Amino acid sequence: MLVNGKWAEDWQPVQAKDEKGGFVRQISSFRNWVTPDGSAGPSGEGGFAAEPGRYHLYVAYICPWASRTLIGRKLKGLEEVISVSIVEPALSKQGWRFGDYPGATADEVNGATYMHEIYTRADPQFTGRATVPVLWDRKRATIVNNESSDILRMLNSGFGDLAGSEVDLYPAAHRGDIDAFNERIYPSLNNGVYRTGFATTQIAYEEAFAEVFSCLDWIEPLLEGRKFLFDDHPTEADIRLFVTLVRFDVAYHGLFKCNLRRLSDYANLKAFCRRMLDWPGIAETVNFDHIKRGYYSIESLNPTRIVPVGPQLAEIF
Repeated sequence: MLVNGKWAEDWQPVQAKDEKGGFVRQISSFRNWVTPDGSAGPSGEGGFAAEPGRYHLYVAYICPWASRTLIGRKLKGLEEVISVSIVEPALSKQGWRFGDYPGATADEVNGATYMHEIYTRADPQFTGRATVPVLWDRKRATIVNNESSDILRMLNSGFGDLAGSEVDLYPAAHRGDIDAFNERIYPSLNNGVYRTGFATTQIAYEEAFAEVFSCLDWIEPLLEGRKFLFDDHPTEADIRLFVTLVRFDVAYHGLFKCNLRRLSDYANLKAFCRRMLDWPGIAETVNFDHIKRGYYSIESLNPTRIVPVGPQLAEIF
């Protein structure tokens, strides 16, 4: 991680622990918003107006938080407006690295080798982990935002007429339901799988494990007879759910010890994932090779770094 702008120690998955030995996630530190006219958003300062070619997205295919933003960019038709760099799947001693692994890219905006260099360009005294996704502003040479939920929402409305209008990821009629659903699944499922996998005590592991499967058992009947959660097209609630589910059997079930049931044992959840993958553009954001190689490169969970051959995407969905 970085301490006062200097790389201080090798990358480790556990950022902090609570009193029970439970995994505690770092809070995102850059919280500005792109808006159509450059006015301030819900947090941070103004001055980040929507402009084609001004913003750049740094992501990892293995990361569900980053994948939220890749899907949002696709569904809102912003591929020609916001460029993208993709890090290599395997986590190095210095965290995310740019390179030539198939599906990864170089950093053609800042010429960085490691993601932490992007953070110190934005803040030379930055202390913390260099996470993805990151929305970068070419004009001001700084990070706009590194919180996936913020970025996903600004992709929906912050780019105004530059974005497509066919899919509304946060429709007014369903905002209360979407917010309530997001609030329910974040601690117990989205972050719950990490709380399970990175727990450092038995009690922390068992508590997180129970919450993961309680949440899945709650969602399964909700999807009965529904195409998507709250509309006839994907909303941000569907995206937040999908990015965790699509990684479940290939990473969380085995490596993270979330092994009471597989995702493929839930008929409605499995069918929901198939519908998401069939929606134009979404399957392009899912790279199982990166997902497997990325998660199984975590040395504390997999010292040999052997990557399992299966399962393949088509074998699950």
